[in-house]
Amino acid sequence: MSAEALPKLILAVPKGRILKELSPVLAACNIVPEAEFANEDSRMLRFSTNHPGLDIIRVRAFDVATFVAYGGAQLGVVGSDAIEEFNYSELYSPLDLGIGKCRLSVAMPEADLEAKTPNTWSHIRVATKYPSLTARHFARRGVQAECIKLNGAMEIAPALGLVRRIVDLVSSGATLKANGLAEVETILDVSSRLIVNRSAFKTRPEEIGYWIEAFRKAVYEQR
Repeated sequence: MSAEALPKLILAVPKGRILKELSPVLAACNIVPEAEFANEDSRMLRFSTNHPGLDIIRVRAFDVATFVAYGGAQLGVVGSDAIEEFNYSELYSPLDLGIGKCRLSVAMPEADLEAKTPNTWSHIRVATKYPSLTARHFARRGVQAECIKLNGAMEIAPALGLVRRIVDLVSSGATLKANGLAEVETILDVSSRLIVNRSAFKTRPEEIGYWIEAFRKAVYEQR
């Protein structure tokens, strides 16, 4: 198959806050999406770029990892939290982009802190978007964790009696404080990474290698 006949490479990017931080990096890579990409209300999901061989898809942050792992996209930008949660063998993460920085932490009601410090836990129930990562973390500590998966509004779960602990992303900690919760343990420092489908990298090393180096140079110039 000639280079001209190869299908376009697809770059999967996340919606929301991370995309705003990613925009200067894309610009530094000379990736200019079509005008509709800037319309946050657009129902389009796939966008052309100024490179004939590269399109962008804009999807939910957690879905970026799945699209790349299963070959729907060959490259993507996703948080290290999603990489650790799914643990897909087909994902290769060659570069930390240094954006989207936060942490994945355990939190609990402030009123429980004195009586239930982490070193006394043996069996706990936790609300989280990260059941696999959370279970592995506590298993290493010899703690059995019953994980209840929630996709949002984690902070209200303790007040409603669903759980007494949550595992969620924390930036400033303001949301935890507003809901009477305290951060007690950091599981993972999180940042956004460039990810690549391993099989695609083997079959199209020059093209994908070009974009890895473009992102690497862009990150270096942004620092």
